[in-house]
Amino acid sequence: MLNNRRQEAWVASAFTILELIYHSGVRSVRNAHGNALIGLMLNIAQTLMLVGVFYLLYAFGGWRPTGIRGDFMLYLMTGVFLYMCHVKAIGAVFGAEGPTSAMMKHAPMNTIVAIGAAALGELYIQILSVAVVLFLYHAAWQPLVIHDPLGCILMLLLAWFSGVAVGTIFLAAKPWAPKFVGLIQQIYTRVNMFASGKMFVANALPGFMLPYFAWNPLFHIIDQARGFAFLNYTPHYTSLLYPVAITAACLLLGLMAEFYTRRRASLSWGAKT
Repeated sequence: MLNNRRQEAWVASAFTILELIYHSGVRSVRNAHGNALIGLMLNIAQTLMLVGVFYLLYAFGGWRPTGIRGDFMLYLMTGVFLYMCHVKAIGAVFGAEGPTSAMMKHAPMNTIVAIGAAALGELYIQILSVAVVLFLYHAAWQPLVIHDPLGCILMLLLAWFSGVAVGTIFLAAKPWAPKFVGLIQQIYTRVNMFASGKMFVANALPGFMLPYFAWNPLFHIIDQARGFAFLNYTPHYTSLLYPVAITAACLLLGLMAEFYTRRRASLSWGAKT
């Protein structure tokens, strides 16, 4: 009987936490704009703008992706979608409420719930944005053919989850040096504009250039996603195991650092003498 009561209490606690994450996620989605539909449209416009910029660069520069044949717009979108999902997840987690936030005064709210809510809210926005853009392209431009849609979806989720793991590290370090950590987060995002490999494929890179990109998990994820999206492209220089291992390590390190910071954070850190 005691064991049954404990099990019921654990289940009730789990549902309470899930409900709290849901409501916090809705709140995080509405933070960007009071109207959720307008917030979604702004994110779609940002994604379309980035795809359009890269399309114009390729069109006016006379470039064409080497090492891959197929739908050129799908080639662009596989890179842009995964890049946006990764960096947006980092920004959402980095902007989540920390241990000194006023929200933490309301039990059972805690930083883990805040991180989960921010991450899931951003995932919701990104998946809707990707679905809308792909539908518009399929309906208005030309039929869209993806070789392995399930594999592409899994790569999108891995790009999001790796962004959550990296963002957790930045969030844990933010209370110690907010401006410096914010600068590092921005540098990481800007570096990934090129280092993510969304403008080229690993198979077409010269051997001496691969080490400059192989360190980046997002580079592996995008290249593997193109292997799932295109029938005639098989990644030879990237793997799935590397980004999964790096993501797990970053998440473990970030959660340990966040726990350490949470125990020592104080409202007086930001006080000026």
